[in-house]
Amino acid sequence: MELIVLGSGTGWPRPERNASGYLVQTTGGLILLDFGPGTLRRLTEVGADLNRIDFIFLSHWHPDHVADLVPYLFATRYRLGFTRTRPVRIISASGFRAFYEALKSAFGQWIEPPEGLLEILERPRGQRSRLVFPEVVFETGPVRHNPESLAVRLESEGKVLVYTGDTEYAPEVADLARGADLLVAECACPEDRPVSGHSTPSQAARMAEEAGVRKLLLTHFYPPCEETDLLTPARKFFSGEVLLAQDLMRITI
Repeated sequence: MELIVLGSGTGWPRPERNASGYLVQTTGGLILLDFGPGTLRRLTEVGADLNRIDFIFLSHWHPDHVADLVPYLFATRYRLGFTRTRPVRIISASGFRAFYEALKSAFGQWIEPPEGLLEILERPRGQRSRLVFPEVVFETGPVRHNPESLAVRLESEGKVLVYTGDTEYAPEVADLARGADLLVAECACPEDRPVSGHSTPSQAARMAEEAGVRKLLLTHFYPPCEETDLLTPARKFFSGEVLLAQDLMRITI
């Protein structure tokens, strides 16, 4: 399993940090975690074939996590380029179908993939839920951000990756991440500037330590994070390896 960071930033545009997007390569296929603006361009930069994306997990529906879903769906209608014959599965919280219908009310048929090539798998809010496929297992669970927000646990090739999406400290996340090889945790705020619904380094590190994960990747940085030390407060609470995400970073799990 390999993780490629497509976007380690937020809704504030910066050339060095794209909005949220992460590509996971497994023997079970390509998995995209969130689809913030600029993710499509980043996918082309890392040489990913849009036809090979099998799963799209959307942690919640803020623009910096979903905005490139629209141009992606539009691209599926380019028959000379989109040659996929199996459905792409979008995994998100219950209510996503209504969200998608609202997008179609604005863009119409132009964001409807060819018939049979899109499958929406809604997951329950506020509780754990599993989806089992031949070579990858998805387990979603609640976080503390938006009503529809979910974290996801991926199990493939004997390895486990957990992606928090946006959340403040939540014991539910630590429970979902129990024993994971890698926890990809949002860290939008410096230690001295906490914001409700988001994590500081110590909050992310506490979840990692309680979960007993092997490695912690901090990501989703707002500009003030660049001006402060994120590693020291994280290392006070987490005894494992702590990394700071950069766009186009690759991590073999």
